[in-house]
Amino acid sequence: MKGKKVVVVDDSAFMRKLITEFLSSHPELEVVATARNGKDAIGKIKKFKPAVITMDVEMPEMDGLDALSYIMEHMPTPIVMLSSLTGAGAETTLQAMEKGAVDFIEKPSGTISLDLHKVKDELIGKVLAASKANLRSVLPSVHPASCTAEARVNQQQQHPEIKVPAFGKGKKKKNDKSIVVIGTSTGGPRALQQVLTKLPQDTSAPILVVQHMPAGFTKSLAQRLDSISAIHVKEAEDGEILQKGTAYICPGNYHLKVKKAGETLIAHLDQSPPVNGHRPAVDVMFKSVSQLTDVDKVAVIMTGMGSDGTNGLIKLKETKTESVQAIAESEESCVVFGMPRAAIATRLVDCTVSVERIAENILKYIR
Repeated sequence: MKGKKVVVVDDSAFMRKLITEFLSSHPELEVVATARNGKDAIGKIKKFKPAVITMDVEMPEMDGLDALSYIMEHMPTPIVMLSSLTGAGAETTLQAMEKGAVDFIEKPSGTISLDLHKVKDELIGKVLAASKANLRSVLPSVHPASCTAEARVNQQQQHPEIKVPAFGKGKKKKNDKSIVVIGTSTGGPRALQQVLTKLPQDTSAPILVVQHMPAGFTKSLAQRLDSISAIHVKEAEDGEILQKGTAYICPGNYHLKVKKAGETLIAHLDQSPPVNGHRPAVDVMFKSVSQLTDVDKVAVIMTGMGSDGTNGLIKLKETKTESVQAIAESEESCVVFGMPRAAIATRLVDCTVSVERIAENILKYIR
């Protein structure tokens, strides 16, 4: 029996038909209504109370952004946006993520994509994931801190496999060279904003970020984060020297690796095959950084589907000559707890904190 009701919103009758056919082909999904614009959608959502909504960005009368804002305020429901890849489309999609959209799908060839079948499996997967999303993490709220003494005790009772250090009493730094590596997926743009905007300009390490996102969107994400952060945020470029106080976001459709030339760390991008369906992959970045000598590492795994980053974390922790500290985002603040859950299961995570406390703990480790 189909248990997850979906409302499909798109101004194109052809696209509504195609999306409906794709989603209805999955045994767990049932499209109960379609809508031609945001205003029409609000009425259908009130009536059918779906588990998930797919929402086109560009529509007449009421567009996807305005409809999203109304829905998240009055009847919060997981929303997956459909966006065309243009400069304006990428920027609008990121605004949608900030306003509470759980995820997005890139239309392969514009507003009316005759080749939408190319992303059929991705669309189904993201709608299913959205149906299980933690909406508390995308609504205005305050997540409790989880590295307080009381939280550490509660955390150890709930997850005895997690070792949560009392900060200031851990390993003494062996050198002044550090690197921070962050991996995230579903819900990542909002989470990255929470983390990167809290890092000071004089952060004493470069920060490398893998966010599962198509080519084109990562540049807009970097520019948006740079405009609101004290540190410099940019899309990584092949061959550039990594600087302290700068965050480098891996471009979509590339892997991000790090090479060492003397005392200098250099970014390396390549298009080697996807790993577990991902390019960029967190595992690739983590494994590359694990090979760096005389560099302390802080690895952060945040909200996302699946287990990308877990194998790379294991590789990082095999390093015996340098300090390696691992931080996982706690379930309470994740949109999807898949990637952090998989990392925690390795028993190699040093600290599990809500997203609001990640920046604070990165700084404690690298200082």
